[in-house]
Amino acid sequence: MRNFDRRRFLRISGIIFSASAVSPIALSGCGVVGGALKLTLPYMPPHWDPTVGKASLDPGFQSYYRAVFDPFIAQNPNLTFFPGILTNWGWRDNYTKIFMEVRDDAFWHDGAPIVPEDVVWSIERASGPESQNPVRFIWNKVTNFRVSGYDIEADVIEFDPTFFKWMGFLTGFVMPKHAYLNVGAEAWRDKPIGSGPYMIDKFKSDKYVRLKAFNKYWGGKPAFENVEINFASTVEDRVAKLEGNDTDLITDIPTEHFIRLTKKGFVGQSYPVSDIGLIFLSNKGPMSDKNIRLAMHFAIDKRKIVDKLFSDFARPIDTLQVPEYVAYEPTSRFGYDPDLARKYLSRSGFSAQNPVKFTIQTTDGHKPKDLETVTEIIEMWESVGIEADIEIIDSARYLDLRSRNDLAPACFYNWHNAMADPATSTGFAMYSQSQSSTFKSSELDKLIDPLWSETDEGKRISGFKDVDRFILEEGLVIPVLQYFKSVVHRPGIQFISYASGVILPQKIT
Repeated sequence: MRNFDRRRFLRISGIIFSASAVSPIALSGCGVVGGALKLTLPYMPPHWDPTVGKASLDPGFQSYYRAVFDPFIAQNPNLTFFPGILTNWGWRDNYTKIFMEVRDDAFWHDGAPIVPEDVVWSIERASGPESQNPVRFIWNKVTNFRVSGYDIEADVIEFDPTFFKWMGFLTGFVMPKHAYLNVGAEAWRDKPIGSGPYMIDKFKSDKYVRLKAFNKYWGGKPAFENVEINFASTVEDRVAKLEGNDTDLITDIPTEHFIRLTKKGFVGQSYPVSDIGLIFLSNKGPMSDKNIRLAMHFAIDKRKIVDKLFSDFARPIDTLQVPEYVAYEPTSRFGYDPDLARKYLSRSGFSAQNPVKFTIQTTDGHKPKDLETVTEIIEMWESVGIEADIEIIDSARYLDLRSRNDLAPACFYNWHNAMADPATSTGFAMYSQSQSSTFKSSELDKLIDPLWSETDEGKRISGFKDVDRFILEEGLVIPVLQYFKSVVHRPGIQFISYASGVILPQKIT
């Protein structure tokens, strides 16, 4: 974001551009459009049960779910956790029991109070054998719940150090037992009863949702009585809505649009989020050769890619950890060295005259500049003796192929870890028994295995740092960049950025 006139009045973890940095233009007031806050996002949940199906794991849908539902444990903008429906929690008796304290001032949207039985039922529902919760393997680690007043205790079947972190992460929402059982699963998916700061007023799938403030919300009534969130899948549609005075805020736009809109008087923010772009490798075909994997990595000039395609909207990375994660190790670096890449290829008999060939898959528009990023990488590979053909797939196809371990030898996609824990950023991404892993390595599994149940937190984090170094040295995956979130809004509203990437209407004032 260079070579244009602007005022930078805040830069800590991100960037904000002020509308006052340019000549004033005709914006219809400093308030919101039509008296209700209107947001336009590039995603819309297919249903309103945040605990079941693939939709519950989609980071984009969390913005909606966290406006209507409460997680067990809440999360700060910097990814740390604080009390939500649970006011206190922890382990007892040498990690053989858990305890939870439920707040006594929270209500469901139908006016009924939230009680400990709702918390227990929510966990049991998510963990049961018939559960459609995709992380059932987390929730089924506790059993034999006991309730006394607003206190809950349960027995631990298998210790998992991330159990409580999942309570503030994907699928970790409290659901109302009475209302869900009365309505039934099918009706619930369209118009549920939550306990969050907003209630659903009207929902039209793939078009919009209208929200109404919940006056009895324990966290305080939000600033806007009414919120409308519109779905616009293309950048052009989102930009047109903002410029056409049909929305107050848009997200996920590329650099060129961001710069142009801030020049016109809109306010823009760009900040790092917990999404990374990486090349998953499969241990089949040429990727089973370590020399080829390392050559692929050394041949990529990540800084050049970021500067050319993203400017200040991304940063290069070398491991599965980023600065916002608890296991980030700044000394773990890979480096760009095309001559070394050629040497590794030559050890396996490949060169520019006799290139190694394979297919790399990527989405086109699922994340900003995804196809363009892969195109740049392919050009860098070609210069050292690597020839890759691009196959474009959509996110649904990616998830299907990944679940069947049938991705191409290389695939560029994104990984989300708002929990900020290495168990999710490294463990679930790389452990052979995880559905998300593509490179199956028994040697790597031996390093990860003891960390799943390590009770010493310092030792666990240190162990995952060792795992990351092993992955780096072996070239088992190629981290490329950490994404930044781009948000542009009208003057007159205050927007709080979250490192998780969520857009929370209840935090807009």
